[in-house]
Amino acid sequence: MFVQQLYTGCLSEAAYFIASENEAAVIDPLRDVDAYIKMAEEQGVKIKYIFETHFHADFVSGHLELSKKTGAPIIYGPLTEAGFKVHVAKDGEEFTIGKLKMKVIHTPGHTLESTCYLLHDESGKPYAVFTGDTLFVGDVGRPDLFSGNLSKEELAGMMYDTMQNKIKPLNDDIIVYPAHGPGSSCGKNLGPETSSTIGKQKESNYALQDMTKEEFIKIVTSGLNAPPAYFPINAGINKKGYESMDDVYSKGLQALSVADFKQKVKEGAWILDTRASSEFTAGFVPDSISIGLDGRFAEWAGSLLPFDQALVLVTDAGKEKESVTRLARVGIDSVHGYLDGGYEAWKNAGEKLDMVIDIEADELAMDLPHDPRLEVIDVRKVAEFEAGHVKGAHNVPLDTLVNPMNVAMIDDDNNLYVHCAGGYRSVIAASLLKRQGYHNLRNVLGGYGKIKLLKNIPIITPEKAKA
Repeated sequence: MFVQQLYTGCLSEAAYFIASENEAAVIDPLRDVDAYIKMAEEQGVKIKYIFETHFHADFVSGHLELSKKTGAPIIYGPLTEAGFKVHVAKDGEEFTIGKLKMKVIHTPGHTLESTCYLLHDESGKPYAVFTGDTLFVGDVGRPDLFSGNLSKEELAGMMYDTMQNKIKPLNDDIIVYPAHGPGSSCGKNLGPETSSTIGKQKESNYALQDMTKEEFIKIVTSGLNAPPAYFPINAGINKKGYESMDDVYSKGLQALSVADFKQKVKEGAWILDTRASSEFTAGFVPDSISIGLDGRFAEWAGSLLPFDQALVLVTDAGKEKESVTRLARVGIDSVHGYLDGGYEAWKNAGEKLDMVIDIEADELAMDLPHDPRLEVIDVRKVAEFEAGHVKGAHNVPLDTLVNPMNVAMIDDDNNLYVHCAGGYRSVIAASLLKRQGYHNLRNVLGGYGKIKLLKNIPIITPEKAKA
């Protein structure tokens, strides 16, 4: 028996490859499926099944791509309605993978079709359960994402029944393999690990503690942040289907000369720069949007970029395909080429340049008492801001900067000092502000993590606010 978790950090996503004898199965694959095909070749096995735990909202799954390339059927759980051919499994239905057995456990709550898969080893003993977004380490899937006409309270009630009747009866030693780890927006309190056991979750997961259904519904539906805007788009793509990665690469991996690049922009294409934030601030093509591959790239691209907007890329050399791939993982297929030679080619051609001034946190501390036009723009989430922030700072969460109304509230006559928690989001924000005509700004290196260490910057915390 071979079980491999394939974890993708920038999406906090886990896919799984299972093999026995000469057969294999893949659970919740990403859209770029070469890794699974390569693993099957290395193991000398044939992919027999593609199991999907539900219609994912946070990434475009590779079910269609992998099925097309391997001939393996796509398995979904009960109540699934898809725009392509799938095998809709019955609750309790079993599938064999070599000497292994996979049992379907319908677990509605996150979505109606949400399903877990219980893997039995060669001896027939339950070994691991692949829980998708039903059960995470320390949490359960949020019930407010892609649920048709059902309310979050109705789905939370279904989740309670799932936990009580389907999950808690499982043996304590069964390994829990969820679809996501820390950082995912598919839950609200995911733990730091990407796997666990049923026994450990019974001890520590709040959703598996003894409580009434009413208490469960209240706790599961409270404290939910607004999901990223691209979630319903990705869920719809997964349900209806999408174009092949070969077509996406054919269109997106066109090397553009400086002249061709400028023409694409003239025709309406947006410029996306995927270099690291430190490289971007030192110099970039004017009007570029910075979303670096070194952070939660796909998630922020999906949250900030229109899905119907043509894009051209500026990347580090050799990062062109990775940029196109990671955009496609969240359904952004509209790349129409990349700048051949990258930023250096643009610079060497004598074209106009732009930059963002980086400053250290102690420079903010020195300027703050003496500049009446200084405005601190904090682009962290509301919960982060409320936990502690610079006195007088203006909280504009990064995902709201795509709304012109929010940007219009920022005075372009002020000296804007932009920060986030560590520096990644603030550079994205600075690029968005630059693109909308704000040029009198600074990016605070190290963000709030560095700012809060300085004694001469006034910090507001919940305790101080009450005092």
